[in-house]
Amino acid sequence: MDTRFLESFIAIVERGSIADAARQLGLTPTAVAQRVKALEEQIRQPLLVRAGRTVTPTTAGLAIIEKSRVLIKGIEEIKAIASRNEFAGELRIGAISTVLTGILPFVLRKFFQDYPQIDLHVTPGQSIKLYHSVMEGQLDGALIVEPPFSIPKTCEWKRLLSEPLILLVPESCLETDPLKILKENIFLRYDRKQWGGRIADAFLKENRIFPREQLELDSLEAIALMVSQEIGVSLLPDWQPPWPEGLKIRKIPASPIPPKRHIGFLCLRASPHFRLLRNMQNTLGNRNQ
Repeated sequence: MDTRFLESFIAIVERGSIADAARQLGLTPTAVAQRVKALEEQIRQPLLVRAGRTVTPTTAGLAIIEKSRVLIKGIEEIKAIASRNEFAGELRIGAISTVLTGILPFVLRKFFQDYPQIDLHVTPGQSIKLYHSVMEGQLDGALIVEPPFSIPKTCEWKRLLSEPLILLVPESCLETDPLKILKENIFLRYDRKQWGGRIADAFLKENRIFPREQLELDSLEAIALMVSQEIGVSLLPDWQPPWPEGLKIRKIPASPIPPKRHIGFLCLRASPHFRLLRNMQNTLGNRNQ
């Protein structure tokens, strides 16, 4: 089976039309249609249903689409392994929200210049889910909060930056003692189910503080906006800018030597893209030195 037939089939399903798929592949619509026809003849099943300019997969088409994507990705990875001096193919990276805005935009331009043959897909998410996606092979790597346990030896981990824990208060708050503020104000809690939120929770327990809490969520930007609106105070990592604009807040160190949330890059050593992922680690590390 010619893998180009599968590539054309995938492109049509993703684009929803033969004309759009042809433009993506740099072919004529006739050539793309002929490829799919040849694929249908080999499989002996109709794979697409045409209704005017719109094309949708049949039941048989839906049944093979994911396997087709995996097959094409595998072939691209084989090509990348065989070519030691050139990286090519698809690279899937996960990233937490503050990394998406505070780190990635400042390194991607150079990355694309250095690796023009790489098709990069970035998946946003929470550290816990992204960690498991890397371990299960669904992602090649991820920029996440450092796990609160030992990272397996099958993985490569590089710490990129550390963010100290701060007390976020409204601009109108004149008190400077963080422990007193936490005891006397409504507390907006950074989600304890997340690794970053556990750092704040541990700080509260160590200082025997049981604040009046009315809200718990996993969105640092949303919490900062709520503090600005004088809804309450919060313990958060002092994440990389940008922060939401127009905030009326003050940042107070949680303690003289505050605990920190560590951000790093995780990938599997057995990944076919391991050398490329290591290069990406170094690029990210240089950005934060």
